[in-house]
Amino acid sequence: MADAINEIGKIYERPWGTYQTIAQDAGYQAKVITVNSGGRLSLQKHFKRAEHWVVVEGVPTVTVDDSVREYRVNEHIYIPTESHHRLENFTDKPVKIVEVQIGGYLGEDDIVRLDDVYKRDK
Repeated sequence: MADAINEIGKIYERPWGTYQTIAQDAGYQAKVITVNSGGRLSLQKHFKRAEHWVVVEGVPTVTVDDSVREYRVNEHIYIPTESHHRLENFTDKPVKIVEVQIGGYLGEDDIVRLDDVYKRDK
């Protein structure tokens, strides 16, 4: 896949936790995302992909546009292209989701950070 920049199986460290690409092909990519206690991804959007998140561990707080709510294991969150979204963990245990990205381009540079406590939005 020409636009893939993540090595399958490699764990990537971020200030909020980790992610690992577990599958990819033309038009889709699947990742396991782990958010540490107190971790918070940037409020962001993507122009070239939609995302589907399934909670597999913990109780994340998820923002999608004007909706903010907690989710439980086995619940699904759909993030349409260009929707503002964020994943946060206000609990004392890790949160883990499986994220499936669908779109014509899946590179990490298709992230527009609108707010980021780790100051990566500038």
